[in-house]
Amino acid sequence: MRALEFDSAHRLPNHKGKCASLHGHRYKAEIVCSAAVLDHVGVVIDFHEIKHRIGTWIDKHWDHGVILHQTDVELIAHLRKDQHQKLYVLPCAPSVENLAWYLLRKSRELLTDIEHVDVVKVRVWETPNCWAEAT
Repeated sequence: MRALEFDSAHRLPNHKGKCASLHGHRYKAEIVCSAAVLDHVGVVIDFHEIKHRIGTWIDKHWDHGVILHQTDVELIAHLRKDQHQKLYVLPCAPSVENLAWYLLRKSRELLTDIEHVDVVKVRVWETPNCWAEAT
């Protein structure tokens, strides 16, 4: 398991509570990989490789940015006016559950060329007390 941390803002427009407002979190993503056999060094995958590939993607797209659902058109339009604002638009609501599923699929894509490795689980912590997991 390799942990990766990032800061990002989001909102859930259809939420009936506080999460309907734009707010931020210090997220932690845990990437769990598996393999039927270990490599010649005796590991599933070097932790640096996970950090380099998946961590770099997170840094580029999510860290210190805003993650929004594609239907959040007014806020998206507003944020796109600022060329310095990092924005990532998802095809789903940016709930922690959806972020975990999205990052699981993206992680598998980013590690697809390493034949023996499978990303089996991604857990995303939204707060120290709340997380969601995708397998």
